[in-house]
Amino acid sequence: MQYCNKDRLQDKITTFSQFGATAGGGITRLSLSQAALDARAEFCSRCKKLGMEVKTDDMGNIYATVKGTEDLPAISMGSHLDSVVKGGNYDGVLGVLTALETAETIVTDGIKTRHPITVIVWTNEEGARFDPAMMSSGVITGKFDRDAMLAVKDKEGMTFGEALKASGYLGDVKNRLNPNAQKAYLELHIEQGPVLEAEHLEIGILEGVVGMVNYEIHTAGQADHAGTTPMKMRRDALHAAAELICDLYDKLSKIDDELVFTMGRITALPNVHTVIPDDVRFTLDARHKDPAVVQQVVEVIKNLPTELEKCAVSYKELWSRKTVKFYDSFVDIVEKNVNGLGYTGKRMYSGPGHDAQYVADVLPTTMIFVPSVDGHSHCEEEKTPIDDCVRGANVLLNTVLDIDKL
Repeated sequence: MQYCNKDRLQDKITTFSQFGATAGGGITRLSLSQAALDARAEFCSRCKKLGMEVKTDDMGNIYATVKGTEDLPAISMGSHLDSVVKGGNYDGVLGVLTALETAETIVTDGIKTRHPITVIVWTNEEGARFDPAMMSSGVITGKFDRDAMLAVKDKEGMTFGEALKASGYLGDVKNRLNPNAQKAYLELHIEQGPVLEAEHLEIGILEGVVGMVNYEIHTAGQADHAGTTPMKMRRDALHAAAELICDLYDKLSKIDDELVFTMGRITALPNVHTVIPDDVRFTLDARHKDPAVVQQVVEVIKNLPTELEKCAVSYKELWSRKTVKFYDSFVDIVEKNVNGLGYTGKRMYSGPGHDAQYVADVLPTTMIFVPSVDGHSHCEEEKTPIDDCVRGANVLLNTVLDIDKL
């Protein structure tokens, strides 16, 4: 077995935590912001010092490659450097830094690989500045129209295209990830959940990304004066929505123990304390690896009453995704290396989305999870101990080397 260097990886984590650092110990590193550009510059500098060839494509994705000994398709790995507002120092960036540490180990230890080894930094994975999330990997894999994405504006009115052009990372379309020139894609990520830590496990062996649906449910009533309208005569849209939320929670809880669902956003209009709400909308996000279970959720939604508490009830699907299954033989290789390194792990599915789920449609792909302390993510408290980070990097390194033999 081959091993990464703990001190080097810690240096990488410490250095990159400075780009966009917040007072609470996290980062705000929105896509193509100055903090993100500083992080990109540091990444490119380190890659060039290792003798890696660095290119960018027409979406600003960075590809840094160690040449192989043979003319073969590349083995790629990576993640993203951008964050949410007041995010943490591990989401996304750890996948880049463990990939970089893997490449550095290959170079400094003189390990010869038959295939080129490429580290990828995806642009705008979070979608915190420019919507949607996983924008650039989505364009590269045919999920989004490039022109439409270039026209997306941030809160200040700047388009993604303008920010990309100003960043200096606008490259050639010819440099895009090419499935015909790639053998594999691997992505290490923090779990962003509490399962591994709670079960005292060190590595998550990812079989795929769960499918999901996201609906908006709408109740429409009548706005009237809060002080003069008798309770029996009201058409209170918020009361109706509250009943629906409780009913949905009860029914969905009985479908499957692994189903997770959230009513995460609610708006009540006119949002005045002396007026009965007449227009209420709330979202329902539901996720499960089995499409049949997700369909049961959809059936519950479709069977909602059309009227409740004298208020009209309607719904619409905002978006959805199918369950993504990762490449079985690569999943097996990850598991082999977890066992070979003496680590504890389990096969599992990812609840959050990742660039890997899009890449999986065009290229053999899998992921590796490392634990998140208390399950925290997308917050300043996000933390993964260095020993867990190194274990993940070691699994990544040995998986790359095993795939190189195929």
